[in-house]
Amino acid sequence: MAFETYIISWNITKRCNLRCVHCYLDASYLTGDVTDELSTVECFRVIDQMAEVNPKAVLILTGGEPLLRRDIFDIGKYASDKGFLTVLGTNGMTITEGIAKKIKENGIKGVGVSLDSLNSERHDTFRGIKGAWDNTIKGIEEIKKVGIEFQIQTTVTKENYDEIPSIIDFAYKTGARVFNLFFLVCTGRGEELTDISAEQYEDMLSYVYKSHDNFSGMMIRPKCAPHFKRIAYQSDPNSSVLSGYIGGCRAGTNYCRITPEGNVTPCPYMPDSVGNVRNKSFVDIWWNSDMFKNLRQPEYHGKCQECEYKLLCGGCRARASASNNDYMGDDPWCLYKPAEGEKKIINLETVVKYGLDDKVDSEDIIWTDDALKFLENIPFFARAIAKKGVEKHAREMGYKTITMETMKEAREKRAGKIKFRS
Repeated sequence: MAFETYIISWNITKRCNLRCVHCYLDASYLTGDVTDELSTVECFRVIDQMAEVNPKAVLILTGGEPLLRRDIFDIGKYASDKGFLTVLGTNGMTITEGIAKKIKENGIKGVGVSLDSLNSERHDTFRGIKGAWDNTIKGIEEIKKVGIEFQIQTTVTKENYDEIPSIIDFAYKTGARVFNLFFLVCTGRGEELTDISAEQYEDMLSYVYKSHDNFSGMMIRPKCAPHFKRIAYQSDPNSSVLSGYIGGCRAGTNYCRITPEGNVTPCPYMPDSVGNVRNKSFVDIWWNSDMFKNLRQPEYHGKCQECEYKLLCGGCRARASASNNDYMGDDPWCLYKPAEGEKKIINLETVVKYGLDDKVDSEDIIWTDDALKFLENIPFFARAIAKKGVEKHAREMGYKTITMETMKEAREKRAGKIKFRS
């Protein structure tokens, strides 16, 4: 397996306009101390270094709230011009018509917006600020108006657990390309936060698998949940879901996080730094970190080492680290009992790497140049599912050629209009 970066999550600032109870970064509210953040020039230098590893990676500029950084559009444009598929991870509260236009003008290809309930009071309580829900919904509307692709992401908690199916349906009807379901790792302000049970975790992953084909054109993906791959395989070893997954936890293998002050960690929920970009090149950190090397050639401890799904799943390394201070230890949310005696270790050859499949034309479908160009501008984490949805629509309609009109038809067929309400 190649270990180039596919996705880099960059906490570009610690400043935030929310007070979320689960914040892994323990972000500062508005006027918090941000004097140690990487400067604009330092950010440009780090982007140059990241491009030496893989200039086509997805670069997620997040926070805190990234839009509170005055140079966010300069950083976004520099990364996009360098070749990165640059996206914003935001709460959406500050997105006005003007901000939405700036996002698009500066080459940022997608926006991920956090929404944790369809009940405004519940969302506001979780996010710590009254009026958060209303402003987030307004932000989504502005994003849609300028034609930026967006995804909705939700953190599963005991409070919203029964609401998840409704939130997924809401995201679909709103026009989201992706719905990301995050499973909490108790770090930062969420370290002592009561979480869902292991049984609820397993049940929710099973629900997501059963629902993944019910929303044509929208990808549904659980995050921080490598067990999903094991559940998918147990349900159907030939499932199309598995073709888009690389096995195991991605922390330190094809994914990493950079903190506001420049520390590189395997993922946002693993706080231990493997190096700082102020005094060491990102290239050196990525290829030569001992911890990253260990994660790429894992020698698990306990149940994970004995499990036949250790290559396909491998458990969440952040959750293992947070629960027993051993990032190679057992994942406490795993209920699976490894088979006894001799066993076949399950692994799959991945067909699509996070949507980075260069093949576009199918045997029976031809894409026009303008439709193909539009497809290539879709964030690659959604590109494969978008392609699949459009081609399905074309076949249903008997089309042999996909044009921009075909893509519009497919989008309108499944999007529709809904009224936002609490």
